[in-house]
Amino acid sequence: MNIYVGNLSWGLKDQDLSNLFAQFGEVASAKIVTDKFTQRSKGFGFVEMPNDEEAQAAIAQLNGSEVEGRNLVVNESRPKEGGSGGGGFKKRSFGGGSGGGGYRKGGNGGGYNRDRGGFRNEY
Repeated sequence: MNIYVGNLSWGLKDQDLSNLFAQFGEVASAKIVTDKFTQRSKGFGFVEMPNDEEAQAAIAQLNGSEVEGRNLVVNESRPKEGGSGGGGFKKRSFGGGSGGGGYRKGGNGGGYNRDRGGFRNEY
């Protein structure tokens, strides 16, 4: 079973998380999610336990318990909502009219700085 653990102390490491759940049974993996640029903890992580009964016992005992001054949020991990995988940029349509750009009443859309000449070479 995959278990979500939230409201973690910033100082906790993967091994600390693993040790916390190991008292309830076998821990297959424990990972605290970190910011990819700063490497700082995002305050939540995931623990995988192969035995569902042990995992349920860990959830029941640890949810709401205090670790390093913070009350943990522990529950069964659910798949992300929405079909797409993580990250990336989504294509979006802004405004209408031809030529893209923002919304302009009475106009035909418009590009960047359309009223001021923008990027035209009209010398």
